[in-house]
Amino acid sequence: MLNIEDIEKAKERINNYVNKTPVLSSSLLNEWIGHEIFFKAECLQKIGAFKARGACNAISWLIENNEKPKKVIANSSGNHAQAVAWAARQFNIPATIYMPAYASKIKIQATNAYGAQIELCENRNVADEKVKQASQEKGTCWIPPFNHNQVIAGQGTAIYEALNQVSDIDAVFAPCGGGGLLSGTLIATRSLSPATKVIGAEPLNANDAAQSLRMNAIQKLSSVPDTIADGAMTMAVGDITFEYLKMLDDMYEIEESKIIYWTQWLTHLLKLQVEPTSATAMDAVAQWLKNQKTKKRVMVILSGGNIDQTTQLTLWNNNYLTFRPNT
Repeated sequence: MLNIEDIEKAKERINNYVNKTPVLSSSLLNEWIGHEIFFKAECLQKIGAFKARGACNAISWLIENNEKPKKVIANSSGNHAQAVAWAARQFNIPATIYMPAYASKIKIQATNAYGAQIELCENRNVADEKVKQASQEKGTCWIPPFNHNQVIAGQGTAIYEALNQVSDIDAVFAPCGGGGLLSGTLIATRSLSPATKVIGAEPLNANDAAQSLRMNAIQKLSSVPDTIADGAMTMAVGDITFEYLKMLDDMYEIEESKIIYWTQWLTHLLKLQVEPTSATAMDAVAQWLKNQKTKKRVMVILSGGNIDQTTQLTLWNNNYLTFRPNT
């Protein structure tokens, strides 16, 4: 399995390409909740999401090992698509991305703007099948969205930075799609701060990870999940990431109304554009803190900030800002 050295090497590879994102907090939120909450703002990362780290590291690692591909391909419903397109452009490598037709329009447009060729597919399953077929072509390298060691190592650099920016963190929270971010987060946190808990969150409507943990075997959703958190619409976690997810301290399943609630509040309090997927982690924080007897210092990874018009309209259809956060 990966270790802290893999995270540190990834950080060295991508250091000149990605942003060192800030850690932010809201004094008002801390006052209301009674704890200290810190936010690693990966919504301010290249392409607007942490995914830039994993994609950049995966391609950099290939080049470092004299395996520079003639072409890179990926399958994704959003941020990973942009990340691979962006990273491939940094190294002058053509990229083709297979995306489900229901993917966020703004993420499709952004992926195209980064120079990738896009092939829209009927659904995620079709995209997954097509990318597997394309990966058989000579000189083509498939960069999966989460189930890949170098992708995981790259994602782990986010919390590696955060724990060097803020000390004495009691618990780290991150959203779970396929589990790449959480896997990297677990590896880095267990080494840098062994006493710190690592906790995941995913939409209740897309709870394949939680189901898998309960059954102690990977469970695949029967259909595309109906959730506003489009960054967590994966059908199943990977065999690599699942081994790390089993080491988590907990996994919370978040209702859609709570995802919208915290998306609104984090946007308002932090003055950032925050994806609904990021907000799943904040509701997990609120639930966890209700059972804590002493004041805690918590780190939340804000995974991204790419939101299209349709999602924005859904997010702000009702006003949740009249109900003040508390635990």
